[in-house]
Amino acid sequence: MGVAGRGWSHAASAPCAGAATGANPTDRGKCGTKRSLLTDGAGIPLALVVDGANRHDVRLLSATLDGLVISRPEPTPEQPQHLCLDAAYDSTPVYQELLARHYQPHVRSRGEEKREKEFIPGYRARRWVVERTHSWLNRSRRLLVRWEKKSENYLAFLHLACAQLIFAKLLVFG
Repeated sequence: MGVAGRGWSHAASAPCAGAATGANPTDRGKCGTKRSLLTDGAGIPLALVVDGANRHDVRLLSATLDGLVISRPEPTPEQPQHLCLDAAYDSTPVYQELLARHYQPHVRSRGEEKREKEFIPGYRARRWVVERTHSWLNRSRRLLVRWEKKSENYLAFLHLACAQLIFAKLLVFG
């Protein structure tokens, strides 16, 4: 089996603005932080990048794919590696980069997944995996609001939460 990755971003408020913050376009221009996350098919975090909330998701794609913490298996025609992304990544440069990295891109909007769910019995949307992982990370109350001025400190807390998440999954699934 190949790695089934998903890219998604999540914005957190940052009242103590510092590095890697920017005006959040969805929160009246307050300072905020965007987390770009790559997970496997089970929602286990594989890569994490932090930047300002005003950065477009496409600009974080290369850094997120470069930030893999495990070695990626070589894709083969029998076992290709898929990358599921939302509609924000629907552009020619993104497709070119993903194909250069030997990923099979799957870029879908919410409307397409909703139609698939209505017409195909038992269809399960793929986008929710990363959203669920962001929710798991937000269980760490320290991460819900960014109080750290240095982005390195915030990233360290995010890595700690990811490690806690992975260890919890290991305890449950062995």
